[in-house]
Amino acid sequence: MLCAAIVGVSCGEQPLYDGEQPLAVRMVESEIARNPSPTTLDGIPRGKVKWNYTTGLELLAMIDAGEAYDRPDFYDYALRYYDTIVRPDHSVITYKRSNYNLDHICPGRPLFTIAERTGEERYRAVLDTLFCQLQEHPRNDDGGFWHKKAYPHQMWLDGLYMAEPFYAEYAVRRMGDRESFEQLKADIVNQFVLVGSHTYDPATGLYRHAYDDSREMFWCDKTTGQSEHAWGRAMGWYAVALVETLQYLGVDETTRPMVDILHHICEVLPKYADPETGMWYQVLDQPGREGNYVEATGSIMFIYTMLKGVRLGYLPAELGPEAQRLYERFVDRFVKENPDGTLSITDCCAVAGLGGKEMRSGKFDYYISEPIIENDCKGVGPFIWASIEYDRAKGRLKI
Repeated sequence: MLCAAIVGVSCGEQPLYDGEQPLAVRMVESEIARNPSPTTLDGIPRGKVKWNYTTGLELLAMIDAGEAYDRPDFYDYALRYYDTIVRPDHSVITYKRSNYNLDHICPGRPLFTIAERTGEERYRAVLDTLFCQLQEHPRNDDGGFWHKKAYPHQMWLDGLYMAEPFYAEYAVRRMGDRESFEQLKADIVNQFVLVGSHTYDPATGLYRHAYDDSREMFWCDKTTGQSEHAWGRAMGWYAVALVETLQYLGVDETTRPMVDILHHICEVLPKYADPETGMWYQVLDQPGREGNYVEATGSIMFIYTMLKGVRLGYLPAELGPEAQRLYERFVDRFVKENPDGTLSITDCCAVAGLGGKEMRSGKFDYYISEPIIENDCKGVGPFIWASIEYDRAKGRLKI
């Protein structure tokens, strides 16, 4: 292996991140090649259309890549999904507001751009529907959103990404000139503070996957309400939600607690990184434990958070070079070039949760038992964003 590495260097072999074509563009093109119809992203069967947070996440990243690299075909690809799923009568296929599911807020984010570009009322109407869902959404006594009606009294770190960036963008775009704006802003910030205070583990400095305010779920500690472990992607969702919400709300006295949480996350993460690769484990608080593995989706979420946080001034500039090195190490570890020229991201946890029909326990053995796949939307989308941020940091992009 060492000889092969020396030969590669001596022959001037370029690493993927230094190639002529931007990796964000290559990854979008690869995903479109694998999924000629956007409705099949995330393994959804051909012919079935689903209002799906993972689809919305990846399509938003594609739209951003299209804007960054002047590829209008990326936007057109995303539009095909929304043109299919949003009906002329303003209804959305498979979406049911009364389910009060935070996951169903997330796929609405691309509609801000789509409504603006098309001028179609049906897209604006869906944005209003999703905002109304949030205003009616069930909450704990302290104001924290339930993850979904089917999971009463539970706040999951995942849910902060599902709801808050949308909530913030809607508030700024639609409610920014109203007296209620400051109240909405405070509510958004409070969601981050509440979930942080309820899931924080002082022994590790990490945030556990979720907590149950009622202390009734079988997976929670009956004293703290917390689940047993800090799951990598859950903390990744939380970190990304912080920077993507701050980009709309800005930094001031009200949002300062969010910045403080973001700083804490970036300060504690190095302690739990794999020393060989620099990446993070599936079960974040069990580094090196037998059966644990370095996982792509959570790792790229942390890297994207650092790159974007530095650029927007939420994190210290000194972190910038390290964030760029981590991106390069991620590419070396997880990104492969396929024989047909497409790119793939390896070692993605397919899914993980708590409770539900599967009675998911939140124990170590549960997390490492979930399927490991390639090109999960929850890794591809953040990778596209991280690649855009890396190109900006390297001076390859001006926007």
